[in-house]
Amino acid sequence: MTEHDYLLAWSAYGVAALGCLLVWFRLTGWMWRWLREPLRVLVAVLLLTPTIVDPAKDQFAPAVAITALDLVFKVGNNAWKAALDLTMYSIIALTLYLVFAAIRWPIENKLKARRAEREAAQQADEEPTLRDVMRDGRPEADTRFDQNGDRRLRIEPRL
Repeated sequence: MTEHDYLLAWSAYGVAALGCLLVWFRLTGWMWRWLREPLRVLVAVLLLTPTIVDPAKDQFAPAVAITALDLVFKVGNNAWKAALDLTMYSIIALTLYLVFAAIRWPIENKLKARRAEREAAQQADEEPTLRDVMRDGRPEADTRFDQNGDRRLRIEPRL
């Protein structure tokens, strides 16, 4: 295999792996976020992890392909090396994902609290004032009357 064939094979595999990853992203789109994201990380690691095939020539191949071919055809002894590479890269990727999720979680909680405060303030601003009630003549929204329809003597200002 020449260098050109080697690069062409890796290019074809890369395009196919990215296509499979895109399909996996579409298949897991309906899932709960905290399950969907680790599954996407695991499939990305599974598809994109290389392992060394021939140390003398520095040639790599996809670890999942080497593992499958060695186990099915019982040809080489690279299955354990490929499985160890997959395991190592999976642990690294999941650890990085957990760090990312741990950093993202409090930030999202803070943004969610700010959004709730902003919506509450917006709802309070949308509440009609006494001037609006008097101008529109809406007796159901008039705060000068209590639930029984009796007129109150004092109008409380809205803070």
